[in-house]
Amino acid sequence: MKIIIVENYDQLSEKAFEVMKEVIDSKENPVLGLATGSSPIGLYKCMIEDHKKNGTDYSKVTTFNLDEYVGLDKHHSQTYYTFMHENLFEGVEIPEENVQLPLGNGDLEQNCKDYEKAMEDYEVDIQLLGIGSNGHIGFNEPGTSFDSLTHVVELKESTRKDNARFFDPLGEEVPTHACTMGIATIMKAKKILVIANGDNKADAVYNMVKGEVTEDCPASILQNHPDVTLIVDSAAGKRL
Repeated sequence: MKIIIVENYDQLSEKAFEVMKEVIDSKENPVLGLATGSSPIGLYKCMIEDHKKNGTDYSKVTTFNLDEYVGLDKHHSQTYYTFMHENLFEGVEIPEENVQLPLGNGDLEQNCKDYEKAMEDYEVDIQLLGIGSNGHIGFNEPGTSFDSLTHVVELKESTRKDNARFFDPLGEEVPTHACTMGIATIMKAKKILVIANGDNKADAVYNMVKGEVTEDCPASILQNHPDVTLIVDSAAGKRL
């Protein structure tokens, strides 16, 4: 695992962009595994700026997102479909037909099987991950099998509390379930890029890098992947 510790979030975002851009430039039809949440927003801003200033062509990029909430209308302000369009897809003009996210409504079990099947036709060149304060990747909570494929998960209370800030202004409860790529699905990616910032991620980062490989810390499985780059700010990396 390659570990890069930077001073602040802006530097983290810029360094993550360098890693992502290298992959995008190296292939004619790159396949990106993408994540949501606050951690990647700066990276996505860098990608949009690159597209606008340098004319980098994102039209041949294919994307697969890690996860989606269950039970929200697709165009709800807090779905990951909306998040990705507002924070990346519209800014870099990725064609809609190249964008894949799990479906959080309808026959969920079938949706998960369909998503897994769709990914069989591609090899993800780089999978972007954040890490939860409890060590989750995607929405694979502690206790999730390392053999898991795309599935429906009940969100831990700690995860729902972490995400409550996005729903409180709406007067709504955080959904209790999500569809997520499984850990085995994530591990199929050729390269994995993990980003983390803030004091609240320090313990999870330490357990991911230096702890036992255990399903109690889902991110610890990344110790077994052949090509992982971890970029953290000084706060998240203070125990390394």
